[in-house]
Amino acid sequence: MQPEPNSKPAKEHARKTNGNACLFYGIATTDGCYILFLKMKINKHILFTALALLWCVAAFAQQLSLVECRSMSDNKFQLVYKLSNASSCSAFTPPEVSGAELKYKTQGQEIKAETSIGNGKVRSNSSRSYIFSLTFKANQTGKLKVGRAYATVGGKKIASKESTIIVEEKGASTSRSAMQQPWKSRTVDPTNPFTQGVDKDVTANDLFVKIELSKPRVYEQQAVVCTVKLFTKFPIKEFFPLQQPEYNGFLIEDITPKMPASAPVEQYNGQNYYTAILRKSILYPQKSGTLTINSGEFDVLPVKRQVFVGLNVAIAVPVDGNKLRIKSNAASVNIMPLPSPRPAGFTGAVGEFSISDAITPNQQKTFATGTYTLKVSGSGNIKYIKAPSIAFPKEFDTFDPQNKINTSSDGSDVKGDVTFTYQFIPQQVGQFAIGQGEFVYFNPNTEKYETLTLPAHTLHIAKGKDQPSNTADGAKKMTDIYPVHSGDLHLSKTHTLWLDRWTYWALLLLPFAFFTGILVYYRKLVKERANVQLMRVKRAGKVAQKRLKQAKQYMDHHLDSEFYAEVLTALWGYLSDKLGIPVSELSKDNIDAELQKYGVSEALRKQLLQLLEQCEYAQYTPELSRVNKKSVFEEAAKVMEDLENVKRINPSSK
Repeated sequence: MQPEPNSKPAKEHARKTNGNACLFYGIATTDGCYILFLKMKINKHILFTALALLWCVAAFAQQLSLVECRSMSDNKFQLVYKLSNASSCSAFTPPEVSGAELKYKTQGQEIKAETSIGNGKVRSNSSRSYIFSLTFKANQTGKLKVGRAYATVGGKKIASKESTIIVEEKGASTSRSAMQQPWKSRTVDPTNPFTQGVDKDVTANDLFVKIELSKPRVYEQQAVVCTVKLFTKFPIKEFFPLQQPEYNGFLIEDITPKMPASAPVEQYNGQNYYTAILRKSILYPQKSGTLTINSGEFDVLPVKRQVFVGLNVAIAVPVDGNKLRIKSNAASVNIMPLPSPRPAGFTGAVGEFSISDAITPNQQKTFATGTYTLKVSGSGNIKYIKAPSIAFPKEFDTFDPQNKINTSSDGSDVKGDVTFTYQFIPQQVGQFAIGQGEFVYFNPNTEKYETLTLPAHTLHIAKGKDQPSNTADGAKKMTDIYPVHSGDLHLSKTHTLWLDRWTYWALLLLPFAFFTGILVYYRKLVKERANVQLMRVKRAGKVAQKRLKQAKQYMDHHLDSEFYAEVLTALWGYLSDKLGIPVSELSKDNIDAELQKYGVSEALRKQLLQLLEQCEYAQYTPELSRVNKKSVFEEAAKVMEDLENVKRINPSSK
């Protein structure tokens, strides 16, 4: 309890001792205690020091108080008490609430540390407080009286004040001595939107994903349930799994959890959370040792509340918070190896099982198919059980068994049955026996191997319809094995080594020849690309064709001026690349001279120059030009094609 010291001295008197004046100051506190200071001489500095010490003692005194009252559904409410500045608490007695019944209580701790620097020294102080959350269910509405709560600290009992709460018809409760503004609460309550304000930071204690295992220690192939669960105090708008937990070393049987109508509220470490099961699986470990389920990673968008307070009402409007990236914990389970030695008939079945068998039809005949059915029922790794070995008579033709699995997951293990079907065909008439069999499994509850015995069966095989009967000596000759072939098998007696054949050496030299050809071609390609002018000449035709495509688009859209300009650009650019002359230095005279040196005929040169004049005239005086654009386009393409086909007769003149 926080004491409030009285500054007036409660008692003062003086007495003589050994010739010195002594004064006793007694200051009464609210809990009825006296704090005495002995002063040898009246000095104002000592007086101020004494008062400072008094305030420090008052600040560190223990106090038990009701700090919060929260309303819950179904006429439930929660009272939160705080014991301040207590290093320990040996006992806590809840208050008596008239008209209400205590359902459960939780306890937590709050530690605060403070560091101060003064006079060149660093001082650290810490305080510990205890938080007690009490959940009551009201049996009536109206005003309810809350009695005193008691806490025992160091053998001393500390009491809280009495208070009154009001329970309304729908279960709402208020407290006159507790906090009257829930949106200012420092504790986030998932059932109270007013505590989920935008000023609250979403901490790792408010939102996390937890991997829970049903058992910390199991045997190989024994089921362990793994649940990936989301705990949150805030509503969730978006949830994206970036990386799911990894189940290395396990066989997995996923369970589809039932989706509740609304998110359930659970208590974890004394606090309430909305919970949601993200994934639930039954795991069957495949090896011994410590197996770890790695943590997953998720992107989460929580929803906070913007609180608006009016005169007699307050509303909480949902708003999006900041997107968070969270990681789950990693969970480990200790896997024990199955006991040794293992029985001879053990095939890996772990769990609790029962068996039954049947043979159909009742009357067996030769060369007719019969069926032996073995059904294994129970719980465990039933999906992974191998077919037991059945001792059929050697006079029967048998086939590999087929299995049919019918299982379901009940939340803690896989239950159901698996049916193994063995087909056989008797080959002889007579009486035969299918020997006694065994099904061996390991029971993790008893930690022992257990054996289920299959009964022996005696079969009377009758003569099959339209099939040969047994011979006089009672044995039927085998007809499915052919005799060994005798005579000349035409085996080769001479062999030729691969090293003596020319094809071997040809194939050996082929990769070297292929590599040499690639090297020569690559060197030639590098040399050509180093010659910039040569590359321009080679690409001149391709570049001109691209430009003519643009000119055709202008022609199709009846853009005369742009069409002739693009044709001229294509022709001048082509001649510049082909002849190795910059566009700025080209003229009709030097074009004619260079084309003549190149080996172009006079007719083709004349046609090219006329085409240039037509395009220039049509570009600058389109209203006077009567040239057909289509014929100009086709003539330009033909001229460049003819120039491409001309072989150069004097390369040195370039």
